[in-house]
Amino acid sequence: QVQLAESGGGSVQTGGSLRLTCTRSGSFLISNCMAWFRQRPGLEREGVAAISHGAGFTYYSDSEKGRFTISRDKVKNAFYLQMNSLKREDTAMYYCAAVNGLISGEDCGNRLKSAAEFAFWGQGTQVTVSS
Repeated sequence: QVQLAESGGGSVQTGGSLRLTCTRSGSFLISNCMAWFRQRPGLEREGVAAISHGAGFTYYSDSEKGRFTISRDKVKNAFYLQMNSLKREDTAMYYCAAVNGLISGEDCGNRLKSAAEFAFWGQGTQVTVSS
């Protein structure tokens, strides 16, 4: 069974930074597209950033572009979300996710628009930004 586990969440003041980590374990996962989603109170889960694991192409939702950076470490079998200049509206539960199988880089970016496109999920890590 594939397992994804997030870490690195916490409480931070506006303007601060956090780095989220997602590690993969369990059964071998054939996936070349991983992403970070978040769910703010009362809202649907939304895509934040995605990365094509092989080539390292990255994709971002418009609101996070320039503030968030997604990256991966093939050796550690992990990927990350560096979040800078955090705002109160970034307060949410953050989830890492992976698609099932191999897809094109362009498809990886397109799938960020829908949580339903991702088959594997972590349990989430809470990020709280306060003034």
